[in-house]
Amino acid sequence: MLSAVWGPLLEQVANKLAGGDGDSRRLFHGRGRSYAGLEQVSVDSFFPVILVTFFEPHRGETALCEELWRLAQPSGYRGVAVQRRYLAGVSVDWVCGVAVATPMARRGGLKFPLTFERQNVGFFLDIEPGRIWLEEQIRFRTGQKPVKMLNLFAFTCVFSAVARSAGNIDIVNVDVNRGVLKRGRENHVINGLPLEGIQFLPLDALRQFKRFDRRGPFQLGVVDPPTRQKGRFDVIHNYAKLLQQLPACLAEEADLLMVINSPRYSEARFRELILEADMGYAVAARLPQNPDFPDRDADAALKMLHVKYRRRH
Repeated sequence: MLSAVWGPLLEQVANKLAGGDGDSRRLFHGRGRSYAGLEQVSVDSFFPVILVTFFEPHRGETALCEELWRLAQPSGYRGVAVQRRYLAGVSVDWVCGVAVATPMARRGGLKFPLTFERQNVGFFLDIEPGRIWLEEQIRFRTGQKPVKMLNLFAFTCVFSAVARSAGNIDIVNVDVNRGVLKRGRENHVINGLPLEGIQFLPLDALRQFKRFDRRGPFQLGVVDPPTRQKGRFDVIHNYAKLLQQLPACLAEEADLLMVINSPRYSEARFRELILEADMGYAVAARLPQNPDFPDRDADAALKMLHVKYRRRH
């Protein structure tokens, strides 16, 4: 029997499924603490797959998945997969329907293969406003030459693929993990995006800065670090130093997307961190939150800032 506690979740999922267009999105976001008793569960749509993530054990997990399957199956979904983050390691169970061999994230005409057996499946849904911002920046620069973009902590290079699909600019992707950069290259190839002018550099963004700083100057930049990467990067200890180094590779004027996903940094503190790093930075705006990710506390949510840089002489 399905517990009544799941009611708000199922209502949201049903409404979003009814208005879906095939693009990947979060169907229910409990982590924003807007729904009592559901803070440790999320539901994502990667058509034709529903991915349910439990961060803590819940009574009736199987019953919930069966009800989600009942809602999704008429829309052409093929299976419901579950990640149980409260268990050691990361594994996926296909609890309803069939296992989809190569699940995909979809965004308009772009597609990105996913790996459900990893905690980060390869595509972040919450940062979609940042991708929209980047497309707007590139379209604004259409016809301007040259335009170069720096993508730090590139992960699977989704920002790079979105940028290349929006315009023919040069892009430097930097990530210390060779494996995710390989996936990033494949993400461009699978979408038929030309690789000319795109670089994939397996470097430590902080400690090996001088290995890529001369590949600029960059008019566009994305700085989206992990909150904590053991032995490599910690936003609390390392973000300020990175922002102090960054101007060395920027153009006289540049537009940057700076991101922080740590609830320990309020928006005000994040702004201070940026403005204290270099006098050339000016925060233009905070990007709107993805509406699929409501959060009771805006300061605890993902923070995406449009930062303008102008070199001071």
